[in-house]
Amino acid sequence: MRKLKIMEHISLDGVIQHSADGDDFPYGDWTAPYRTPAGRDEVLAAQGGSFDLLLGRRTYDIWSGSWPKAPSSPIADGINAATKYVATHHPENLAWGPFEGLGPDIVEGVRRIKSLDGPNIILWGSSTLTSTLLEHGLVDEVLLIVYPVLLGRGKRFFTEGTPAHTLELVSAKAMPSGNVVNAYKVAGALKVG
Repeated sequence: MRKLKIMEHISLDGVIQHSADGDDFPYGDWTAPYRTPAGRDEVLAAQGGSFDLLLGRRTYDIWSGSWPKAPSSPIADGINAATKYVATHHPENLAWGPFEGLGPDIVEGVRRIKSLDGPNIILWGSSTLTSTLLEHGLVDEVLLIVYPVLLGRGKRFFTEGTPAHTLELVSAKAMPSGNVVNAYKVAGALKVG
């Protein structure tokens, strides 16, 4: 069974939004000043040699406007080669491939693709899927690239009502830019005293 890993660039106050996307988000690409070769290498190592992507329709549409045009690089080449499993009601409108719609039941669609042979699956962006995937026990790992900034507003990683969970720290690595890359495995229901 393939593993599902959520990977996110995130501010200290939990914001993952990087562009306006029709909203009044004023910060554009706030991650750019912190990009380094060491950070790129951490992302590449976390993604693995080959992987598939799980994307919500909004993230798919944003990425399909930029990644196919990106210059060849290990990150761009991996993203463009990955099969994109997309949560959408209109798979007939997908053009950036290889791709496959998840079907009308996202939970069953993710269970199905996890049971297939192939590389692990990475969810980048697509925060509306995060809570649902956690609620149904479909997430194996979470990798957060934490930036030393407070944004105060923007789309958050977890929405209100995300089920309580315990995550176990697997590794943490401070980068020279001030980012901290934290890897967790999902350990089940919240443990309380």
